[in-house]
Amino acid sequence: MAKLTKSLRKQADGAERAAVSARDPDVADDLHAMAQAYRAQADVIRSKKEKGDKDVLKRRSKQ
Repeated sequence: MAKLTKSLRKQADGAERAAVSARDPDVADDLHAMAQAYRAQADVIRSKKEKGDKDVLKRRSKQ
């Protein structure tokens, strides 16, 4: 799962960089929201892992 959370955070960083360079404010807002969503997903996975919720992790790996 560490790879997944690391990947999500990397995607969030890329979305933030793209948002900063976007010329269209609507696009920038969408990219900021996307980055926030990636980070939220990573946080959920991390918290589930810390709690030891193996069922959630197993369901995620089957998808």
